[in-house]
Amino acid sequence: MPILYVVMPVFNEGSTLGEIVRRVLEAPMPTGWSMQLIMVDDGSRTEAAHATAQCAARAGGAVQLIVHPHNRGKGAALMTGCSAVLTRATDSDAMLVQDADLEYDPADFRALLAALSGPSIGAVFGNRWGTGTERSGYRHMHALANRTLTWISNQATGLGVHDMECCYKLLRIPVLRTVLPWLSEERFGIEPQIAAALARAHIRVAEVPVQYSPRTFAEGKKIRWTDGVRALWVILRERFRTRAPHARGNNHQ
Repeated sequence: MPILYVVMPVFNEGSTLGEIVRRVLEAPMPTGWSMQLIMVDDGSRTEAAHATAQCAARAGGAVQLIVHPHNRGKGAALMTGCSAVLTRATDSDAMLVQDADLEYDPADFRALLAALSGPSIGAVFGNRWGTGTERSGYRHMHALANRTLTWISNQATGLGVHDMECCYKLLRIPVLRTVLPWLSEERFGIEPQIAAALARAHIRVAEVPVQYSPRTFAEGKKIRWTDGVRALWVILRERFRTRAPHARGNNHQ
């Protein structure tokens, strides 16, 4: 039975964590699939870290918790989680990224996995912008910024996706083994770096429309305009990279 390993970076998300973990563990899965959730607490403050540990304990064996002693960023937490996945996964399994807030709906897992069923598909990206979620002013500006970065990324990689920055990225385990050594971005620059690594390995990427309910900065959104600048730099740098980052390999724990 194939396993979907869901890697969830967590940083100061005590208020939303219990609900998103419940939704993940109750998400409908295609016939024959099971799930394992790996939460990586990326140096949360004491109260939030305690809430994360309690949440993982309540879920029992369905959740593994890994803790960074200090905050390093979403990309660092994701690399740690992916390294943990590769210590146990088989080639029939898959890895999916899930944010710890409530912006993304785990009910989309089934559709993402269905898109991976084609033998030539190595990865699946979610696409937030085809479902009417950009209608408000804030969402429209958010969508415009993401579409601009996606367009630039596509020009550099040739992937042709519509939402490069989407959290939902589903990779077959053999693809993850190929991609992980090329990852080094410890913050949100990990998103264009994954896209670049997939393109470098000539991985065919499918897309699935996903639901999206963006929160505001007041509600805890962490990405900033400086991360957009960094993403642009990563896209340009990765376009000309010829070797994987030094001294990283698959050792991110």
